[in-house]
Amino acid sequence: MKSEILPHLWLPEPKLSFHPDRTSDQSGHPLEGLKQFGPYSAGLVPDPIRVATIAPYGDRRKLFDFMRSVKLRHLPKERKGYLPEWPGFRETFRVDLKPASEMCLVELDKKFEASFCSSQKPHVVLAERLSRTIQGLNAHRAHFEVVFIYIPRRWEPGYVGPKGEDFDLHDHLKAFTAGLGIPIQLVREDSAISYSCRASVMWRIGLATYVKAGGIPWKLAEADEETAYIGISYAVRSVDSDNPKFITCCSQVFDSEGAGLEFLAYDAHEFEVHRDNPFLSRTEMFRVMTRSMDLYRRRHAGRTPRRVMVHKSTEFKREEIDGCLEAFHLCESVDLLQIVGNARWRGVRIDERDGQTKGVPAAFPVLRGTLVGLGPRDALLWTHGNVQGVTGQSYFQGSRSTPRPIRLVRHAGHGTWEDTVRAILGLSKMNWNNDSLYDPLPVTMRYASVLARVVKSMPNLGSRPYQFRFFM
Repeated sequence: MKSEILPHLWLPEPKLSFHPDRTSDQSGHPLEGLKQFGPYSAGLVPDPIRVATIAPYGDRRKLFDFMRSVKLRHLPKERKGYLPEWPGFRETFRVDLKPASEMCLVELDKKFEASFCSSQKPHVVLAERLSRTIQGLNAHRAHFEVVFIYIPRRWEPGYVGPKGEDFDLHDHLKAFTAGLGIPIQLVREDSAISYSCRASVMWRIGLATYVKAGGIPWKLAEADEETAYIGISYAVRSVDSDNPKFITCCSQVFDSEGAGLEFLAYDAHEFEVHRDNPFLSRTEMFRVMTRSMDLYRRRHAGRTPRRVMVHKSTEFKREEIDGCLEAFHLCESVDLLQIVGNARWRGVRIDERDGQTKGVPAAFPVLRGTLVGLGPRDALLWTHGNVQGVTGQSYFQGSRSTPRPIRLVRHAGHGTWEDTVRAILGLSKMNWNNDSLYDPLPVTMRYASVLARVVKSMPNLGSRPYQFRFFM
């Protein structure tokens, strides 16, 4: 066996677009682009964005003070090589933020606090009370866009269930409110109210609020208009302890510019489980891919994409491949790509030394966008690494450890890796649920895994598609 690997390829950082018509409104830095150009969907979001609130007894003022601070300017105290000043909500998104009408501003009573503290199952008491309160707000749905819920530290016993019980407060509330079509934002005392870097908090809260109100911060500037991207993920859930487990399959569809459309989730009935990983039958895979294509066509005037790229974290079995190819028979090109996020490979960057054959270790890691081929259908891609030319200097997100590549395994498709890698790098900048320069995983994988986790808490999935903004 030879020890050599194939020559490497490097692709630069993808650009983002902040205006549907002005091609000059582009930047590789998502936050600086927002500051300079404003959001992609400027003028299409309600102004002001009205916020309903739910606060514990005696804490209503804390939540209002926090909302006021979102409108103010804040300087960064961390990640100063990347994180810019927060200029204020209106200055960033070109719309205002304000509390909704009084009937939408709820403060819980003292009795709830007492029952929560004395309960043997505080997570049940907390989840039921918040769910009832949100249900009450639903009667006034026309008067707000987003709900802020203040979660104090003293509620920590209700964040998760006891050992052996699959309960998470965040996932439970997201599953409940998605069914109502109400976007919520949890404002935790430890990670939002008390966090030292206010600029970081405001960028994250600001982005999430704008997207949950229906806004689009940015899109990919360079993309193949005739390509659709699909991310699929599976989750195992149990209806109750005596019934067999079901596979919940989630499929998230993205257009050519990386903007998420809707997603599908349903319980599969024909599947096999190998090494704790579920695999669908040909019929089930055909069903979910056909419905995914229907979502895409509805948003694109009935047009079928020329090319489809499907991403998932496990291999594609033969029956899954056949189901995909059958569903995409009208497409010219189909790429089925396994993306392994926990690859065990490592790489270090070696710089050349003048006049010598032996190089020296570089001061920064491998460049993000570096691709190293392992074989005709197997490659390593550094989606996490050193970035040059975006922040004005070399920037290594996180500034610690040796970055791992992701492993790409192509189970169907032809051609070079360049188009595939360019798409993955672009999709790694399309996670609107954080304030980072990029995500180590493409949004097709990140969103699908979040959705699969949350929908386990939904008692009835139904057949209608969901918007991801209700699950952020």
